[in-house]
Amino acid sequence: MRLNEIKDKHGSRKDRVRVGRGIGSGLGKTGGRGGKGQTARTGVAIGGFEGGQMPLHRRLPKRGFNKWRRKDFNEINVGTLQQAIDEKRLDASKPVNLEALIEAGLLRRSKDGLRLLGSGELTAKVSLTVDHVSGTARAAVEKAGGSVTVIEKKVLPADEAKRKKTQAKKAAGASKKPAGAASEE
Repeated sequence: MRLNEIKDKHGSRKDRVRVGRGIGSGLGKTGGRGGKGQTARTGVAIGGFEGGQMPLHRRLPKRGFNKWRRKDFNEINVGTLQQAIDEKRLDASKPVNLEALIEAGLLRRSKDGLRLLGSGELTAKVSLTVDHVSGTARAAVEKAGGSVTVIEKKVLPADEAKRKKTQAKKAAGASKKPAGAASEE
């Protein structure tokens, strides 16, 4: 090996594309930018511009909203619980909560809590602790002889006072309605 023969490994360096170097290069004239006008320039976004006409995203009405800081719960069906108990992945004699389900491999991580849903059959007697439970899920667990404990959300005294104040305002507003404004049924 000689110093004048040292080279990089093949493929380690990529050749720079030289645009605007004649018709024969394939990237001559416009240099890969297409035709003229706004699309050939940088720093301009056409987006929803429709030539001055009211754009579609402003013509259509707004509807709904996205809840701020929406909670994301793990959801599990009673049928999935029964399947895990049958496969001996979950012990029905011990209390079943979010940590037990993660340990059994039924859930990956805790997220914001656990929601129990009622799809499937449950035959094992299970003691569950969840954040939310559907009516059908509660009925299925109680039918099998088990129990469901719902974790109550902690309400701070300031939040409770604020809630009572808004309820009082609503009640006062309802009593001040004029007689002709009553809804016809």
